[in-house]
Amino acid sequence: MKAIIAKSNIGGVITTPPSKSYTIRALLAAALASGQSRIFNPLVADDTEAAAEVLTQLGAGIKRQTDCWEVTGGNLAPPSSPHQKLNCRQSAATLRFLAPICAALQGTSCITFAPGLARRPMTPLFDIFQQLGVRSELTENSLNIHGTGGQFKSNEVSLPGNISSQFISGILMATPLASEGLTIHLTTPAESKNYLRMTIDCLQRFGINVEYDDNLEEFRVEHQAYQPTDYIVEGDWSSASYFLGMGALSGPVTVTGLNADSFQADRFMLNCLRRMGAEVIINGDSVTVNSSPLRKTDTGLNEAIDLLPSVACLAGVSAGESVITGLDRARLKESDRVTAVADNLKQMGIKVIEESDRLTITGGTPRGAVIDSFDDHRIAMAFAMLAAICGDTVIEGAECVNKTYPDFWEDFQKVGGKVSINE
Repeated sequence: MKAIIAKSNIGGVITTPPSKSYTIRALLAAALASGQSRIFNPLVADDTEAAAEVLTQLGAGIKRQTDCWEVTGGNLAPPSSPHQKLNCRQSAATLRFLAPICAALQGTSCITFAPGLARRPMTPLFDIFQQLGVRSELTENSLNIHGTGGQFKSNEVSLPGNISSQFISGILMATPLASEGLTIHLTTPAESKNYLRMTIDCLQRFGINVEYDDNLEEFRVEHQAYQPTDYIVEGDWSSASYFLGMGALSGPVTVTGLNADSFQADRFMLNCLRRMGAEVIINGDSVTVNSSPLRKTDTGLNEAIDLLPSVACLAGVSAGESVITGLDRARLKESDRVTAVADNLKQMGIKVIEESDRLTITGGTPRGAVIDSFDDHRIAMAFAMLAAICGDTVIEGAECVNKTYPDFWEDFQKVGGKVSINE
């Protein structure tokens, strides 16, 4: 599918979709809690549907109501048929959260996933399993896990902190199922600390007590039971970043449904916008960004790596030379985002120097181009920002936004974006 974007006069109000990260965490916690939980304002998208589907196969009851998902949890178990696969589709969060939980269940689970996930790191999972005495086998796009029913050979796990936080979050969510509890040691400083705070926050909402140090390098969780609860999913800062960026470029744009005190890492977008000279106004749950001349920025994104496409596109029209660092893990997303961003900016006439963990971007005047989304939702949405100010742009693979933001193109039109979709 192609999105054909003409030069647009951007301005208006949209409500950001619910957080994908919190929706998936809440679904897993609710499925592990005996009784009925209600998840209000869940994100309905490909990734969250994948999580709901595998949890249903494990025995959770999920009933979709108008304003919430009712989840009846407890007593999860692997499917009785070895031919029934737990398909995580393209959701890395679902895979990395689910795998340690399956290791704590009794019996064998077969997890499958889309080919794109197979190229993303798996080694931390196997390191965790080896320390816990859990057997597993990996084939091209499936993973067999022989769960121990929470009977692990060790009550301690060590792993580096500079891996994806999803691996650490996954083992945190599984630790209450360990018969003797579990202590997690990080051997290097944690990156993406806010994602770990999100996980701890969600666990606490479902009655799990987590002990941890100030640096988020050691965690202790005793054996305990998840408790059912009513959970409200807050708005997604990652999805909001594209429209906040449009406000800075053309605006004004107001995004509602945001928690200014959120643990979400991509709230860092506000800092980036202010550093670049944009006017940012916070009023309750809404953020308004007014257009203004943008200036260069030197920004490290190791704690908010998903913001790379948004910040890089803004740097492409900012006065001066911007340097964006801390990008190693961005090469291991749905695409190699460092190269994807660099290639597409060059297509639009922007000077970019690409290094292993950084981009140096000299701001200029972007021109219309054919943009390869690399089937990466964040690439497609970020380059829609630039397309709106220069027009004459085609974004290929535009349907990839369904992964986290199915209504993106409709919201783009709401704020004045001129787009036609060619199936």
